[in-house]
Amino acid sequence: MSTRARILEVAARLVAESPNGDISTRAVCEAAQVGAPALYRHFGDKEGLLSAVVDHGFDKYLATKRQRGESVDPVEDLRNGWDSHVEFALQNPNLYRLMNSPAMRTPPAAALESHRILTRDLERAAAVGKLRLAPELAAQIVMSANVGVALMLVARPATFSDAGMSRRVRDAVHAAVFTPDVTGASADAGGTRAGVSEAHVPSTAARLNALLRQSPDPALSAAEGTLLTEWLDRLSNAPGGR
Repeated sequence: MSTRARILEVAARLVAESPNGDISTRAVCEAAQVGAPALYRHFGDKEGLLSAVVDHGFDKYLATKRQRGESVDPVEDLRNGWDSHVEFALQNPNLYRLMNSPAMRTPPAAALESHRILTRDLERAAAVGKLRLAPELAAQIVMSANVGVALMLVARPATFSDAGMSRRVRDAVHAAVFTPDVTGASADAGGTRAGVSEAHVPSTAARLNALLRQSPDPALSAAEGTLLTEWLDRLSNAPGGR
């Protein structure tokens, strides 16, 4: 095992065993039997080491997402993605808290990849007319809610003890980003029947935008394509459609 791998393995173990997920570089060096210069040479500083620990641990979770084939139903993939995200957090509480800590000034690569996978699945949903708004905005809404639920379950298990809470929040968030036919809703969040027809324009705009990104229309110039994308984004993200 290389020196870098040994340091990383020891740091990951200490993070998992720590009461609050925090570790010291001195403890890592002692446990890995290396000097501080070796640690700093491989990881730069403590933040670099912790970022590498997060990527190392979360990579195992992402491996399952990379290997799974996309199903014919992107909505089901998104539901399963939410549930597996929460499950990972519960199985790796210290690592998950560390990954989402404000102290991590640079987002770990694993977090960025997870967001890209989510956005890609939402783009697939938009391409078949199942999304109310643009995939990028939908990804921000879903990810922020998913992370918030996972953090509460990890950080305050005594308060957030309802086993079904995560799925309730998931379904509520999905009702806000998917078209009514997907969630079985008969009205929008405001409870009005008009919301069903109002959602048609944003979902159509989101679908057209996704299809054009997949296969750009050669009849449009680059400038025209950029302008059309801006208009479609504006329509798909219009407050009235939500």
